[in-house]
Amino acid sequence: MLSRLLASSRFLILLAVASSLLGAFVVLTYGIVATVVAAVNTLVYPDFGPYGAQKVSVEFIDLIDLFLLGTVLYIFALGLYQLFINPKAPMLPWLHIHSLEHLKEKLLGTVVVLLGVTFLGEVVEWEPGDTSILYLGLAVAPVLLAFVLMLWLAGKDHTPPPEPPAMPMNSEHREH
Repeated sequence: MLSRLLASSRFLILLAVASSLLGAFVVLTYGIVATVVAAVNTLVYPDFGPYGAQKVSVEFIDLIDLFLLGTVLYIFALGLYQLFINPKAPMLPWLHIHSLEHLKEKLLGTVVVLLGVTFLGEVVEWEPGDTSILYLGLAVAPVLLAFVLMLWLAGKDHTPPPEPPAMPMNSEHREH
């Protein structure tokens, strides 16, 4: 009885999967709506000066942050589903998750990009003489370095998952 209960408790992960998918949907939908609003505002009220270009750049870089966050939530949901519920769920080849470590690697890689894009947004808004960007850079750099080091070590640490068996070819598809 206890074994059966413990085995079926993995379905609790469905709550995390559903919540992550909901979060991804909300963030991505918000990003889509914000993109449309930003595009309409840019085209209806254009400012072709340097300030206008900077404003448009920052707006769209911030939108990239939203889409990356939505992507992180989506990858997390799919990874949990694949690890705990259905390992044979049809996924794109690059989305196949083989272990919790593999899921962490995918998430870390996305977070590295997210931090980089966020910092880029700050660089675009930066005013010469303002030293706050230096402090932000000094805060972000060690975090990025640690994540990249973790990714590099994780890549060295494990062997790739086994390849699935090749599909047998019938006589019509064989090369002669």
